[in-house]
Amino acid sequence: MTPIQKFISSLRLKKDTRWKDIPNDRRSLLHEFEREIGVRFKNPDLLNQSLMHRSYVHGKSADRGLSNERMEFLGDSVLGLVVNEYLYNRYPDRDEGDLTKIKSLVVSRQVLAKKAEEMGLGKYLLLSAGEVESGGRKRSSIIADAMEAVIGAIYLDRGIEAAREFIRREILVGLHEITRSEEHTNYKSLLQELVQGSRKVHPVYRVQSERGPDHDKQFIVDVSISGKMYGRGTGKSKKEAEQSAAKAALENLAERDSAARGAQRAGRDAGRERDGGRDGGRERERERARGKEREPELEPAQEGQRAHREGHRGRHRERHGRVRQTG
Repeated sequence: MTPIQKFISSLRLKKDTRWKDIPNDRRSLLHEFEREIGVRFKNPDLLNQSLMHRSYVHGKSADRGLSNERMEFLGDSVLGLVVNEYLYNRYPDRDEGDLTKIKSLVVSRQVLAKKAEEMGLGKYLLLSAGEVESGGRKRSSIIADAMEAVIGAIYLDRGIEAAREFIRREILVGLHEITRSEEHTNYKSLLQELVQGSRKVHPVYRVQSERGPDHDKQFIVDVSISGKMYGRGTGKSKKEAEQSAAKAALENLAERDSAARGAQRAGRDAGRERDGGRDGGRERERERARGKEREPELEPAQEGQRAHREGHRGRHRERHGRVRQTG
């Protein structure tokens, strides 16, 4: 908007009784956010509260109920209902397990934070000065929670249909890309399913260390299966570090499985070579035996003729030897 357009808009907002309890500088921002999300609130106080982080009201005991945490609680349930309904109707052939996996991905903090970032939600948040300085407007946990609070505010102000339309337009529109993207893969769920199916146990996650200041933490998490460590991951939150550890464990298990399969193939090949050598020896013995069997037997007359020839050759060699001695 140009400066003139902003000025005219501010004059209109002053006359709009919806904004009577909201300061002038805040009105213009909220009005801008309404246009961004395509929802016009009957009661803008609800929208304003949905964007109010607890750090903004921290220490003000009388105003703690004004943070967006209660709306976040409500919005989480509304989001879950709408997503479940959408998946149930869209995938009639999928079973409960598949639908649960897709739903957990769609409503994950990672996806909600990305959607919130795309609409620039962080710009409109009410945060403490310290939270702003530490990068709170871009922190995934804060903007993802605020997204759920906005959904709760829309539900309270306009009802379930408006909330459903917002969720479909802003979150479910990219469902195919979300489910195909490796970035959004729920590695913890995959590891849990694999381990429970093959070993009947649960992966155990443990935080090994925390590094950095409160506003920029780095968590290191190990995941163990039956008491043995299979993966280690890092992240800016415990959940992120656990996902990283689960991914490392899956890669570890895949490598071990590949090595085991390779060893089995090598063993089978060696066995075939040994069996082939033994079979070759047996075959040669059978060939010799068949050769003897094929050697023809002589008739009695033929046998007598051969004996006569052999005797004649013997007398010839004997006479030839005496001649040499006389010479």
